[in-house]
Amino acid sequence: MCGIIGYIGKETAVPILIEGLKKLEYRGYDSAGVAVLQDGKFEVRRAVGKLQNLESLLRNETLTGKIGVGHVRWATHGRPSEENAHPHRAGSIVLVHNGIIENEI
Repeated sequence: MCGIIGYIGKETAVPILIEGLKKLEYRGYDSAGVAVLQDGKFEVRRAVGKLQNLESLLRNETLTGKIGVGHVRWATHGRPSEENAHPHRAGSIVLVHNGIIENEI
């Protein structure tokens, strides 16, 4: 099962999202990511592997947005990869989900 956390508030979102994801990371997740609304657009960062890989990536970032969403993924569908990591982006929309979404046309 995946873990999802969101934050809207007065504090910088990234540290709060990472701490929340740590509390959700209770087994061997294969990827993690965050999306933060900053200066009117979403900044998305994703990493394959444990949450500490995402933390390392974010160490050199200056993401100061106060609205965000985070996700840790347990692959049940699709291989562990940055492409399959959440958040997903479609134009100006950023999405995380807990399940499988398929287009069966």
